[in-house]
Amino acid sequence: MYESLKIWQEAMELAEIVYGLIKQFPDYERFDLASQIRRSAISIPSNIAEGKGRNSDKEFKQFLYIARGSLFELRTQLELARRLNYIKNTKEIKKKL
Repeated sequence: MYESLKIWQEAMELAEIVYGLIKQFPDYERFDLASQIRRSAISIPSNIAEGKGRNSDKEFKQFLYIARGSLFELRTQLELARRLNYIKNTKEIKKKL
């Protein structure tokens, strides 16, 4: 099943790290950029899991592309958060990205 996929496991770890980083955000930002970041982070392992549950390798591959798109979206959002000084230590997250 999908839980045994290394890529899914890594994506889950990434989502956990992202949730930890969001705790650093100012209160007024928790429902805007933080919410979008959470959705992007969750989308990555979710699409991997959904694709694995499909009927063909072609469909799985398509969901991997969607997950990859969410990863790039997340990278952009985290860079904006860094530029806005909402997050400071980006070393751990950059390794996962």
